[in-house]
Amino acid sequence: MDGYIHKNAVAYSTLLFSFGLMTSIFNFYYVKLFLSVYGISQYWFNIAQLIYLLWNAINDPLFAYWQDNCKIEIFRNRKTAILYGAPFFVVSFLLAWFPWGDYNETKWLAGVHLFVSMACYDALYTFILLAHCALYAEISPKHEDRLRLTKYSQVAGMLGSSSVMLAEFLCDGLENMRAFQIYVLILGVLGWAGMYYTATNVRTAHDLKSASIPQYLPKSDASPDPTVTSIFSQFIQVIRRKNFILFVTINFLQIFHNYYLQNFLSIFADELIPSRAMPKLVKKLLYGGSNLLVPVLVLCLSPLVAKRGYYKVLLWSFYFKVGTAALMFIFGYEWHWLLVLFFLCDRSLHKAIFNFFNLAVSDIIDEDQREYRRSHPLSSSVFGYNALFTKPAQSLAPMMIVAILEANNYQDRLAEDMSVAQHEALKAAIFSVACAIPFVVGILQVIVWRPYSIRDSHRDDNKMY
Repeated sequence: MDGYIHKNAVAYSTLLFSFGLMTSIFNFYYVKLFLSVYGISQYWFNIAQLIYLLWNAINDPLFAYWQDNCKIEIFRNRKTAILYGAPFFVVSFLLAWFPWGDYNETKWLAGVHLFVSMACYDALYTFILLAHCALYAEISPKHEDRLRLTKYSQVAGMLGSSSVMLAEFLCDGLENMRAFQIYVLILGVLGWAGMYYTATNVRTAHDLKSASIPQYLPKSDASPDPTVTSIFSQFIQVIRRKNFILFVTINFLQIFHNYYLQNFLSIFADELIPSRAMPKLVKKLLYGGSNLLVPVLVLCLSPLVAKRGYYKVLLWSFYFKVGTAALMFIFGYEWHWLLVLFFLCDRSLHKAIFNFFNLAVSDIIDEDQREYRRSHPLSSSVFGYNALFTKPAQSLAPMMIVAILEANNYQDRLAEDMSVAQHEALKAAIFSVACAIPFVVGILQVIVWRPYSIRDSHRDDNKMY
């Protein structure tokens, strides 16, 4: 069994290497690309984000339900979904980095480009990620095995997330756009290869039980064809459970915090930390090193999670988030090295803790299966319903931050047409946001997370599907 888990952990985590290569680049650079390089206006940025928010709310639960209930092979089989979705995901990743025309003459075109890029990227990302997340719950029901999957995934993620640091050193970020475009093409090829390996080599506990029974299509659940009533009934059964509601709430807040950090770290650091205060190399190490530090923290925290459980570790991290934000606000943004340390901790620890959220989702899936005596877990559906309520945070975070930047004349800053007083006001606003978001988010997460009741799954390795 150990050999089975080891081999599957390698196959499972290879896709995380591919995702790390591409998602790190996309999330870190796409807002800066459209704001600073393409010059998109706040109006078209918000229009694109609002349409994307609506699209996001539709595609996640739709793909999730199809993957758990549809008879079509590409939806029903997790590995097939990854295999055939991979090349389309690579194409969607590349859409953003190549301009479609002159955005100075056609302002609306930048908005269309942003929406299409985000919508295609998220749809294919969701399609593959839901299948991959379902594999996490289905490879093994044991907490110990799932924690091992997390550890392997972090090693793969560490290698993949180095793409941002390499971009900073090889292409100087977005400064050398031609070199950057060649770079993302290479990442696309490597990303497809990793996803192909996962799809052709990973195995689940269901595969071991019976190779003759079609996966994820037990007789008791697969027929007749799903109706609107059955879909709605399943949806209500999942979302009305207390633990699901509590988890979705803290996950929404975590994603909001995460996307603020991913999309605006470079913009905030450029404004708050002047070039004369420290070498440019330090910023490059901050942008790339914050990604590389994440898997190291996950590996270091994994023994603590195994001993104390993810519930307590998550709660402690929320308290830490509140404390560090309050201390940074007291010191102020003139302490540049302390600010670098704050950004590094806020981004890396926050993202490291986020990697343990799958343990909670897997427990919720197990709880749902036991409660309703399902013959197979609704893995994709639970992940999809979670995404239905949390994905809007991906749009709300950049919309809110861009509105604050525009209210403080950020476009004038890009055009280098800003007075000293205006620049100081912009820096003060940015610093206030950088401290307020982790402080407020952390307090809300502490309040919401405390009633969560699945706290001892790390002590129970006898759960079976």
